[in-house]
This record gives sequence, structure tokens and C-alpha cells, in this order.
Amino acid sequence: MVNDANLLSRLAIILVRPKIPENIGAAARIAWNMGITRLILVRDSLPDREPMAKMATHKAAHLIDNLEIYRNLPEALANFTVVVGTTARRGRQRFVEQTPRKMVETLLPQLPNNQVAIIFGPEDTGLTNDDLKYCQMASAIPTADFSSLNLAQAVAIHCYELRYGIIHASKDTTPAPKLATSFELESMYSYLEESLVAIDYVEKVSHTYWMSNIRNFFSRIMLTSKDANIIRGISKKFLLQQKSPNPGKRDKCLGGRCE
Repeated sequence: MVNDANLLSRLAIILVRPKIPENIGAAARIAWNMGITRLILVRDSLPDREPMAKMATHKAAHLIDNLEIYRNLPEALANFTVVVGTTARRGRQRFVEQTPRKMVETLLPQLPNNQVAIIFGPEDTGLTNDDLKYCQMASAIPTADFSSLNLAQAVAIHCYELRYGIIHASKDTTPAPKLATSFELESMYSYLEESLVAIDYVEKVSHTYWMSNIRNFFSRIMLTSKDANIIRGISKKFLLQQKSPNPGKRDKCLGGRCE
């Protein structure tokens, strides 16, 4: 049986391009208070330790000293199998957002077998559409007309809901299977997009819009590694046939691998 601490250990908070070091320290303090032990930054460089550590306090200073830092979001997400984006903005290409509490209900069956990332955007702009394309779901904090929560506050609300949901979850919840990693999905999407452009199903000028809808579709399905490899293999096979100087020659594809 997986206990609460083990479930919390499968969670990571990812701060994408945060600008204020104190907010990173506050996020570390909040995460540690709620039992979440992994904090990741997506930034070009590591900020000064002192302002981060001051806000983290000595109890969470070890999270500051063990920060994982990546230069881009795809690298940070490579090994995660469920990614949740947080957003206050709405747009045509964005997900239908869930409240943090509803999002946690959706996540609970995924936690026993999956690594989950909750990503937060920079203080001034939040996550972009390009950031959100890596997510399977989105969470938005319901507020009154004046929607102005800072980064640390948003992290606090989500971390609290995660801890509360895990502690009070029904112990007989059936775990969901392990899903495809972000790295596997991005490889699949790359081949799928190239295939759809090759047959003119999507035009190069509008492929971003169509790929956004396709990503949202597959996000609702929640693909396993096997699923992603099958789609990737079909797309790769198709592209090989399209590019082959001898269209009559058959390439062999077994188990999603094409030769």
C-alpha cells in the first residue's frame, strides 16, 4: 500500500522563468510545509541564494540547496508522466481549466504509478500557450473580478489542495496505469505533426492551431508508453514510405520500431 508520504514524493513543483528570488524561497517553504520535497526551476541561471534562503527559512533551506535547474521546459519535464499547468488567463488554444480541488481529484488515481509536475509561470505573464502545450490539464484558482494572486500564493493554494486531497483520499481508489513520459509524447507529436503536414492535413501556416487541438485530444485520453510508441511508429513508417526513393519497397515496422 502506498502511504501519503510516498504519494507526495511523486509530486514536483516547477517554477518557469521566475523573476523574484524571494518567491522561489517562499515556494520552497510552502512546498516543505505541505510535504512536497521536489522544487525545480526553469531559468537561464540560478538566482542568489541569500534572498531565496531567507524566505525559505532554515527548515526549507535544503530545498534551495538542492534545487534542480533546467534551461528549458521540455528538459525539465522529460521524465514526468502527468503535467498540470496553472493559469489565470483564458484563450482559444487553452484547456478548459479545473479548480485546484477538482484537479487534485483527477490526479489522485494517477499518483501511485506516475510522476506528476505542477508548473507555474513567471510573476508578470504566467505560462504561455507554448508552455501549456506540454500539459495534460490546467488548473485555475477561482477568484472574484480582481484576479491578482502572486506566485507564492498560487503555489500555496495548490500545495494545500494536493496535501488535503491525498490525506483524505479514499484508500480503495483504483490506481491508474503508468503513462507515457513527456519525452515520449513530444517525440510522438513531432513525428505526427510532420506526417500531417506531409499529407496536407494541416498547413504549415496553421499547424500550431491544429496541433494544439490534437494535443488536447490526446491529453484527455492519457496515453501510455505503448500507445505513444504505436502512434509514433505509424507516423515514422508513413514518413519513411513518403521519402523512400522506391515507394514499392516495404520497410519493416515491429513494435513501433521502423527499419
